Amino acid sequence: MPSMDYYPTVADLVDKRPWYHNRGILLVNLCVGLALLTSYTSGFDGSMSNGLQLVDEWQAYFNYPTGSILGLLTSVQNIGSLVVLPFAPLLTDGLGRRKAIFVGGMIMLGGVVLQVQSRDVWQFIIARGLIGFGIAFSVNAAPLLITEVTYPTQRSTITAMYNSMWYVGSIVSAWTTFGTFRMAGSTWSWRIPSVLQALPSLLQCTLIWFCPESPRWLISKKRDQEAKEVLGKYHGNGDVNHPLVDYEYHEIKEAIELEEEIGQISWLALFRTRGNRRRMRIIIALGFFCQWSGNGLVSYYINLILEGVGIEAAGTKTLINGLLQIFNFAMALGSALFVERVGRRKIFLASNAGMLLTFSVWTISSALFQETSSKVSGNITIVMIFLYYGFYDIAYTPLLVAYAVEILPFHIRAKGFAVLSITINFALIFNQYVTPVALDRIGWKYYLFYVGFLAFELGFIFLYLWETKGRTLEQTAVLFDGEPTADALFVEELGVQARRRESRKIVSPERGVNVERRVEIYPSMKRPESQITTSDMYEMKSWQNWEGATPRSREN
Repeated sequence: MPSMDYYPTVADLVDKRPWYHNRGILLVNLCVGLALLTSYTSGFDGSMSNGLQLVDEWQAYFNYPTGSILGLLTSVQNIGSLVVLPFAPLLTDGLGRRKAIFVGGMIMLGGVVLQVQSRDVWQFIIARGLIGFGIAFSVNAAPLLITEVTYPTQRSTITAMYNSMWYVGSIVSAWTTFGTFRMAGSTWSWRIPSVLQALPSLLQCTLIWFCPESPRWLISKKRDQEAKEVLGKYHGNGDVNHPLVDYEYHEIKEAIELEEEIGQISWLALFRTRGNRRRMRIIIALGFFCQWSGNGLVSYYINLILEGVGIEAAGTKTLINGLLQIFNFAMALGSALFVERVGRRKIFLASNAGMLLTFSVWTISSALFQETSSKVSGNITIVMIFLYYGFYDIAYTPLLVAYAVEILPFHIRAKGFAVLSITINFALIFNQYVTPVALDRIGWKYYLFYVGFLAFELGFIFLYLWETKGRTLEQTAVLFDGEPTADALFVEELGVQARRRESRKIVSPERGVNVERRVEIYPSMKRPESQITTSDMYEMKSWQNWEGATPRSREN
């Protein structure tokens, strides 16, 4: 192995100052904030569907829907999303992340207008289905844009915050219905929440054009100069010749060129290689886990759950719903801030173990209440709901999207993320359509299914979920195509990729100058061979396979 004494890493090139002191990072975070509104919209919609069931005027206007009609009212939005999701990657990969968000937002605005004007339950159902159409396009594109434009040191945290924003929308929706349910005798008690649902989509459609397009998407479309300008403005603080910009540009370009050798990417490509099958195994499992862990009971049928433990007053139910959403957001955001420190695997394991324990107690207390009408059992159930959601929130809110996006290489990222969304929607439709019927017929016994499934989840996470902490997107791709538990096999995989790069070097005369400039400017790049890790080797081989890129060895 050649001398590696002067190999720089991403950590050597990033700005070490607080992010708000760097104008480029500040600007990109403002743009990312706009993309985060997609999750806000999804949360507002999901919580509104739940919250409106607590509003007497809504119940009366639509003739107190129950059973299958209530299930369809709640699930139709996800049915609409499911219809569109197989086609959403075509828009995301074909037209770009920004245009996909714009198209999704416009469709949602149309659905909201129809929903506000609803005259009967079927118009309301059609409107929610149209909103589901739009959300599918936006949800497929927004997380990809976030993870592909965010500053390297903030990628994992901000991507984890994406799903946490679901609860911001949920909080606004829950407290809106808490306020409007008092508007007795007026249909505006449910129309006002519908009007407010349009605000984030309106902002996105108006302002998305001021945000950068994904540099990875631009490079995949042979628009390299635009990609370098984006990286320079937002990652190089306005300097397209910044060492970090040069590093990221070449790493992305090489990874995409390797992926392009595969040719046209079909849906079957998601399962063709061993590495992709590993990814899909985890992604499909997480899609079901995030909905079949028992959370759907409260997320969409809190009215039935609270009535099942003796809480009948609309004011009390809407207050509990509002407080729960605030608690959920606090837990999810707190976990998102510590994702990179603690690691994904540890958080998932703690989450699943905690959910299994608290949901088991929740099941027992619900059974006791229904059998004995014990007020203590009812109060314990409320406490367990909060504790259960605390454990759910630390992993499945911040990490569901973040983990799925980062383990997918660029060429299958949109399709792979669509698989996650499709799986979630299948699970949601089952939950939303079956749950009210099951609760009506077998009551607390329906909870036993989730107890068993939570035990299965814990075993699956322990066996199959791998740690990805501390890696770039390109390095994580290598991790899943190698063996994370065996360094020798991981290194062998890296060697195969390095030989493929060597066979088609990219000539860049200025790159050698840039490498030496980095070594001169950043003394921390000087690293003894004993400290080189297998993660570094991927980056190092990327550096060493351009003409003139190998750093010169120097004496300590």
